[in-house]
Amino acid sequence: MARPHKPWNRVVYTLTMALAIIAVYSASSMAHFQMVLPSDDIIEENESNVVQLQLIFTHPAEASHTMNMDKPIEFGVYHKGKARDLTDTLEAFEFHGAKAWQTEFTARGAGDFVFYLRPSPYYESMEDSYITQYAKVMVNNAGFPTDWDVEIGLEAEIVPLCKPYGLWTGNVFQGVVKQNGKAVPFAEIEVERLNADAFSSFAGLGQTYPSSAHVTQIIRADGNGVFTYGIPKSGWWGFAALMEGESIDGKDHEIGAVIWVKAYDME
Repeated sequence: MARPHKPWNRVVYTLTMALAIIAVYSASSMAHFQMVLPSDDIIEENESNVVQLQLIFTHPAEASHTMNMDKPIEFGVYHKGKARDLTDTLEAFEFHGAKAWQTEFTARGAGDFVFYLRPSPYYESMEDSYITQYAKVMVNNAGFPTDWDVEIGLEAEIVPLCKPYGLWTGNVFQGVVKQNGKAVPFAEIEVERLNADAFSSFAGLGQTYPSSAHVTQIIRADGNGVFTYGIPKSGWWGFAALMEGESIDGKDHEIGAVIWVKAYDME
């Protein structure tokens, strides 16, 4: 006599497989952000002009998986028309179980110090592709604006259209997305706020989210490559414009232009 069919076995199997697929998809779809995090974005009179910088490749809003960074191809600073290579000053350290890099810089003279990063391509095994995110952040000394709108000439770059420091909560931030010096029409930009509780103490307060849809904001540039975003909360905000780069070893290569800005509440 045949044994009775047990449909629940199939249901359990189907649910298990579906959850596994969702888990894999979710892990692969989390936003990668190349961080260049300074200990201060504005140096006031009588404050120390020594800036600590951390280079971390992670998911900043969720403070989750962090990726190993090979030594960057170039890390430098631009100030008053001159670029200085800081790559040899970088020291490796471990952050959330992954390799990251850090250095110390003394900001001599008033004006803007534009820190920029050309990282080594990162191989994303889950997607069998490469990711390279070119990142910038600016530190101002003594309140004199000098170089905030400079175009460094990175392979992918966000050139700010408004001063990217001294921002209030509620200000809009605008920039133009460029690839190899040319504006990228309708570029997709991911926006995340740094969940600072998991990072350095100088980063600010953390954040909880009402849903997974709130973690990464997605916006698009207009036909001239210009994007606009209203900053709803104080803290560090990252903007990552994603584009298609030249393949590496026959594999897809996503390149990103990243810029970090910090907003403050008005008291």
